[in-house]
Amino acid sequence: MSNPLRIWLVSEGITDYLVLKAAIEVMLNGRTFDLKLLQPDDSVAFTGQGQAGTLGGGWSGVLKWMRDSVGRGGQLSNDPVLVNTDILILHLDADVASVLPAENNDRGIDGLVSDLPCAVNCPPASATTDRLRTLMLKWVGETQTPANAVLCTPSKSTEAWIIALFSPADKEMIRRGFECHPNPASRLAVQKKGVKFPKSEKEYLSRYQEIMDGWNWLVEHLSEAQRFQNDFVAAARTIP
Repeated sequence: MSNPLRIWLVSEGITDYLVLKAAIEVMLNGRTFDLKLLQPDDSVAFTGQGQAGTLGGGWSGVLKWMRDSVGRGGQLSNDPVLVNTDILILHLDADVASVLPAENNDRGIDGLVSDLPCAVNCPPASATTDRLRTLMLKWVGETQTPANAVLCTPSKSTEAWIIALFSPADKEMIRRGFECHPNPASRLAVQKKGVKFPKSEKEYLSRYQEIMDGWNWLVEHLSEAQRFQNDFVAAARTIP
């Protein structure tokens, strides 16, 4: 019997962690795994107090982690973090491509003026996510994704996946496109009674099995879910 697959995750937040963990369970189809949340810092992220650790949460926390990775190894492929795990997942929602650096000076990040925004017209979602993924590699000192690293770029956020699962008939999402609506999270709060729920660890955890059950449907209907599955499964197959 093989050892549990060691998977480390750098993500924007706890709800993203839960969605991706559910997806991983389905994709591994019974293969055991240990999923460690590196960012936000898992030592404080699960306390229920909204803490994220020294780097902070959200996209800026992910970017700071990437810059720290370059500081540790010069590039991600030389970072001891990558060397000591089976698979490292780097997650950023595609709405990061629309960030205006001048409006985010309070995040403690500089040097983004030449990088962001990089969003282009959607559809297709890939027109923007391809650009964002190129930036992610630049931010970790790479030109190609290392063999045991996987990029995950839901468009425009993991909430697009959640809305597609729980409110597939949402007219606004259908009109603009589930992967093109600029703020899918805003649609969670305006659903009818019994479907509406807030974006929170508690609510996502209570729907964990439903997310698992719907993952294959998401892969069939949303291109970035499909790309994440293809890349993750390919990486997992290389690990005995």
